[in-house]
Amino acid sequence: MKIAVVGTGYVGLVTGACLSDVGIEVTCIDIDAKKIENLKKGVLPIYEPGLEEIVERNTQAGRLHFSTSLAESIKGCDVAFIAVGTPPGEDGSADLKYVLAVASQIGENIEDYLVVVTKSTVPVGTATKVKKAVQNALDKRGSRVLFDVASNPEFLKEGAAIDDFQRPDRIVIGVESQRAEDVMRKLYKPFLLNGHPIIFMDIPSAEMTKYAANAMLATKISFMNDIANLCEIMGADVNLVRKGIGSDPRIGNKFIYPGIGYGGSCFPKDVKALVKTAQDNGYSMRILQAVEEVNASQKSVLVGKILKHFNNSVEGKTFALWGLSFKPKTDDMREAPSLVIIDMLIQAGANIVAYDPVAMHEAKKIIGDQINYVAKPDSALVDADALIIATEWPEFRSPDFNVMKKLMKGHTIFDGRNIYDPAEMKELGFEYYCIGIKTK
Repeated sequence: MKIAVVGTGYVGLVTGACLSDVGIEVTCIDIDAKKIENLKKGVLPIYEPGLEEIVERNTQAGRLHFSTSLAESIKGCDVAFIAVGTPPGEDGSADLKYVLAVASQIGENIEDYLVVVTKSTVPVGTATKVKKAVQNALDKRGSRVLFDVASNPEFLKEGAAIDDFQRPDRIVIGVESQRAEDVMRKLYKPFLLNGHPIIFMDIPSAEMTKYAANAMLATKISFMNDIANLCEIMGADVNLVRKGIGSDPRIGNKFIYPGIGYGGSCFPKDVKALVKTAQDNGYSMRILQAVEEVNASQKSVLVGKILKHFNNSVEGKTFALWGLSFKPKTDDMREAPSLVIIDMLIQAGANIVAYDPVAMHEAKKIIGDQINYVAKPDSALVDADALIIATEWPEFRSPDFNVMKKLMKGHTIFDGRNIYDPAEMKELGFEYYCIGIKTK
């Protein structure tokens, strides 16, 4: 088979690389010429464990190609994935201008039957608009080339995307013809050999499935953060509560870890888009509105603890910050809680020295020189009044606390990810604040 993937961002690049890795000829297309040239040289625009090796292996094997020309790359393809961005508008709705622009270009250039697949996260009803855009372009050409549209939402976790794609929990595909189903089944056959399920459904249901999945996971996170805040007030230990409810198979133990809120490219955008879709159709998603409110306030919870500890004055104080990305194993800074913490502390007159294993280059694009960056976690601790942990990178889990005490001016830790034991921290001589446990 031969396919095209339009868009070389997170979803497009992972999709193209993983499909090429099972022997499919793939061309990834982007209008950003510099990005394409870098990809041809093996320079990736994102950090994702294992992705660089797959791209290099399949580029050298001649199965994975990169191009700025959709017109040339679409020729002879069986499937074209649309994987361009759908940034949120001011009202929370997903902006489909890039998706529909690609659909029009496809219609202007296809010469034989093609399945046009929306891989980007798009609102219910988008496939209808894509179909119309392709057909309008064909009509202008006076062409009667046949095509189908399909929806194939991604369920990739940043930091584990390769494994998620190669060994999926499920593959969801929305189609409206048997021919499109046959093509998509053939495309994904290499990933079904180990029994991974493929679920075919109508297109609106597939589009809704993606939003419903992310909204449910976001809801679990905000619910647990709400419970954590109440635990602190009532003197309960949220970690014990989490274990207690997580052992219930109806609830499960995933996405119930308390912290400082969710971020990234999916949950915030998708929850907002689903709320807006409901509003546009005369319905109010009351639970999801509360999910958003809890998440927004949770990002500042740690700052509240910091200000209280320092009697509402952090002017001239220096804080070491471990972790910038919204989660480990990614350099994604979109909607990262660390950004809220940094902004609030800078506004209050504090100084911040930050370390992150992979996200500092992305942070610099957003924050610039408002904070200082260091190459090692210990370097951030020198003369710090306190340490803030915003991302639970594995290398932060077992530091040398004796060295930390010697480097730091103040022996206080504000842990937004609950990676240390409060009793142990007290024994070691640290003042320790975390989420959902009353430590003072």
